[in-house]
Formats: sequence, C-alpha cells, structure tokens
Amino acid sequence: MTTNWTGRTVLVTGAEGFIGSTLVDLLVARGARVRAFVHYKPYAEKGHLARYLADPGGPVEMWAGDVRDAGRVSDAVAGCDTVFHLAALIGIPYSYASPGAYVQTNVTGTENMAEACRRHGVRRLVHTSTSEVYGTARTAPIAEDHPLQPQSPYSASKIGADMMALSFHHAFELPVTVVRPFNTYGPRQSARAVIPTILAQLHSGAREVRLGSLAPTRDFTYVTDTAEGFLAVAECERALGQVVNLGSGQEISVGDLAQALIAASGRDAEVVVDPSRLRPSGSEVQRLLSDNSRARAWAGWKPEVSLTEGLRRTSDWIEANLHLFAPDRYQV
Repeated sequence: MTTNWTGRTVLVTGAEGFIGSTLVDLLVARGARVRAFVHYKPYAEKGHLARYLADPGGPVEMWAGDVRDAGRVSDAVAGCDTVFHLAALIGIPYSYASPGAYVQTNVTGTENMAEACRRHGVRRLVHTSTSEVYGTARTAPIAEDHPLQPQSPYSASKIGADMMALSFHHAFELPVTVVRPFNTYGPRQSARAVIPTILAQLHSGAREVRLGSLAPTRDFTYVTDTAEGFLAVAECERALGQVVNLGSGQEISVGDLAQALIAASGRDAEVVVDPSRLRPSGSEVQRLLSDNSRARAWAGWKPEVSLTEGLRRTSDWIEANLHLFAPDRYQV
C-alpha cells in the first residue's frame, strides 16, 4: 500500500535510530514534513539524519529532547497530523543492569507521548512494540492474542508501554495503533544486534564468529519492509485500538543464520559459542515466528525483501561502514 503524505506534518520519535531514520527517509520521499525528535546530545555527532541538517528549511526539522520530559514532548506533538513513537531504551542485556531506566523511558515516555497526542488531537499515534513481549512461543506462528511473557526487564517495560498506549484508546478514545515488529535488520543497525555482530566479525577478518546460544529461532524482516508496515498501519482504520504484527512469517535459527551470513559475506569462518554472550536461562526467548495475517488483510502490507537479498545488502553496508563497529567487543 502506497499513501501520499504530501503536506502532512509528522512526528517521528527515535528518529535518528535504525528503524526511525529509515522511516524518516520514506516519509520525506512521499512528501511529508517530518519533525524528527532525537535524544539531546551536548556534543557534535553526525548520525543517520546528518544529510538533512544542511537544509534548515528542508523537509526535516530536528527536535532535540527526551521522552521523559512531558513538556518537551507536548511541544513536539503540537500541530502534527500523525505521530510515530519509536523512541525507547532498547537492548536486553543492559536491561538486566538498569531495569529502572527502561521503565522511565519506555513506560513513562509512552504515557507522556499518549497524553500529548490526546491534548493536541492528533489523527493517529502509532506506538512501537517488539516481538520480545511474547517471550518464547507457546504456539506458532505467534498471533497478536498470544500471551505476553516478560522474560527480561526490557520486554516487561515494553509490555507496560503497550498497555499504556492502548489504555488511552479505551479510556480517552485516542486513535492509537500498536505495531509489533519482529526482528528487523538491515543497514544502520547497531552492533548490539545479532546480524551486525556476526557481519562485523566476518568483515574484520575473524576466523571464529563468537555468539551466544545458536538454537533460538527468529523471524527477520528487512528494515524498509518494517518501515513500510508503519506507514500502512497508520492509514488503516481497522487497526485503531489494535496490535498489528510486522514479521516475515519465516524463522531461522541463530546457528543457521550465522552460516547464511558467512555465505553472504564471502568469508570463511567457524562459529563458536561464547559463554559471556549467553542470556540467563529463564530469560532466553527460544522461538519467535510471526503471524502477519492482520497486517496483510487489514493494511495490505507484506514483506518484499527476501532474507537472502536482505542479508546481502546488509553485508555490503557493514563492510563499507566497518569503522562504526568494534568487532572484538561484546556490545550490550
């Protein structure tokens, strides 16, 4: 589904991030004026939106702030047609060390965003969830009514954020939809994720690829497909007050993924389990596989980029941007 966004003012939080910056690019290509809400940094840094900074009157307006600041959030939302809320504290390993920070950013930050959208009467709030809220699949493929299982402080905070967003629909008729991406991958993804972790090691010449558990399976979706899903769901009336999965509907084990990445990179290496990268046994999600029927039937969305093609594109990007990674260090 392709929608004309010309003339609309759209807020994207987490806009400098992996998925957020890709979504900004798609919105600009379709004529939107984008208010890019980014985390304030007191130092100069050229991120994924740097090319827009050279044109102050262009289609992207940079807003520095913090979603924990209700006043700044309200100012950013004012005058927007649509809000895509992607800002979150992510990463499972760090949530073991600092669970309170996840609650403040993910739960309180979402409450601030929902309240601001309610106050300013936005047409649609699209709130970003994660497949991690499902925990290990009890039934597969995983539909949106699958039980929610908080197997890490990160997933618990995202469950809380999802419920906060949906509560504003039930209590105040806020036009909100929760999108639940499965494992998104592609160019710009940080080293904390498994695919960049593997590719950075391979392109740095490692003869051994060091990973945690090889048995878990994941459902990988290329980043432009995920971003297209956000746009499609934002225009879908049936998705109001609902959760919508964005996943490929196919699964692959981490071990088989590593072999596919070795092939995509053209390198030669052996996969080795590194005990320091293993999650606590009760926290490891063993299986994630998306049922994407709602996204297909309700919003006309389907993934377009195959895993083989997506891994090739990602491998090429990592190789060209290897200076951004520290292959010998485990990123939490």
